[in-house]
Amino acid sequence: MSPSRADAQVVIVGAGPVGLLLACELRRARVQAVVVERLAGPMTESRASQLTTLTAELLHERGFDALLAEAAHEPRTHFGGLGFALSAVDSAYAGNWKVPQYRTEAALGERAVRLGATVLRAHELTGLTQRPDHVLCRIQGPEGPARIRARYVVGCDGAHSTVRRLAGFPVTAKAATKELLRADLTGLRIRDRRFERLAGGFAVAATRDGVTRVMVHAFGAGVAERTAPPGFGEVVQAWERVTGEDVSGAAPLWLDAFDNAKGQADAYRVGRILLAGDAAHWHPPVGGQALNTGLQDAVDLGRALAEAVHGGAAPGSLDTYHDRRHPVAARVLDHVAAQEQLMLGGPEAEPLRAVLSELIGLDRVRAHLTAMASNLDHRL
Repeated sequence: MSPSRADAQVVIVGAGPVGLLLACELRRARVQAVVVERLAGPMTESRASQLTTLTAELLHERGFDALLAEAAHEPRTHFGGLGFALSAVDSAYAGNWKVPQYRTEAALGERAVRLGATVLRAHELTGLTQRPDHVLCRIQGPEGPARIRARYVVGCDGAHSTVRRLAGFPVTAKAATKELLRADLTGLRIRDRRFERLAGGFAVAATRDGVTRVMVHAFGAGVAERTAPPGFGEVVQAWERVTGEDVSGAAPLWLDAFDNAKGQADAYRVGRILLAGDAAHWHPPVGGQALNTGLQDAVDLGRALAEAVHGGAAPGSLDTYHDRRHPVAARVLDHVAAQEQLMLGGPEAEPLRAVLSELIGLDRVRAHLTAMASNLDHRL
C-alpha cells in the first residue's frame, strides 16, 4: 500500500481467527474489508485447540468441513478440572473438536483472501481519529506510513488491544495473580495427566500424534514480568517441582506463559469503532472459551456491520451487538473465574471441589454444564 490515503468500508485490526472470520463474514455480505496485521507471517503455534459444538456448527454452515474433518472428536469436558462426559445435545457436532489454532487460522485466512479481503501483514496501527462519517487509521508498514479512511474499524487484536487503548474504551479488569507455563514437546514419554492437583501445584499432560502438551502451575509462584516466552529450562524446572518428572530430554516446539488476568470492555462500541474477541473480553484459556466466544462475536458482528454498511440497519442498531454479546462474555468470565479457583486455589478449595464432584454426578447438572461448555445456550 502506498503512503497516500486509501478508503475501506471496514478496517479490521488483527489477523487472528476472529479477525479473519469477520473478514469472511463481511466479504460474504459484499462489504469491503481490509485486515491490518502487525505480524509479518501467519501464526504457526497450536495455542487454543478446541472448537465447541456451536463453533463447529457455524463453521459447517460456512463450508469449513475440511477443517472440521481434521479435528479429533472429544466427547468429554471438565469444569475446574473435574471431568465428565458431555450430555447428549441436539447437534450433528455434539462434543468438542480438537484442531490446532494455526490450522483454524490458515483455513480462515485462505477463505478471506479468496473472498476478496485485503490482508496487510507487517502493518501496525499507530493512530485512530474519529470523524462524523469515518475513522482515519494511521498505519506503519514496510513502505512507511499510510492512512486508511474507513467507515468502521474493528479491533480483533487481542487482550492487549491497540484499538481498545487508542479509542479509549472503558474496561473493568482484574490484574494477574497467578501464572501458568505451557509447552508443546516432542521426544517425550510421560503419562497423561488430566488436570491433576498435586502437593506442589497443578499439572496437565496430553500426547497426540507424537506431541505432548504440558501445562503447569507451581503453588505460590508469582507472576513474572515477561517480554518473551519462558525458556525451556524454566518449564523443565517448574514441571519437575510439581510432578517430580524430568522432561529435559524433550525437544520444545512451542513455549508459552499465560496468567489469570481477566477483564471486559464496558462497551463494545465507541462511535464507529468496535471490539471483538479477546480485545473485548480476556481471561485465562480454560476450555477454549476465549477462542470460541470470539469466533461467535465475529459472526454476530459481521451481520450487524453488513446491515450498517449497506444502509439497511436502523439508527443505533450496532449497539445491539454489544447488547447480545456482552452478557455472553460476562457469563463466560464468571465460569472461568470459578474454574480457576477450583484448579489453582489452595487447600481451601478442596471442600468445594468435593461438593461439586457430587453435583456433577447429577444428570441435570451435567446437562447444564454441557450447554455452557458447548455454547448452545446462546445459539446465534
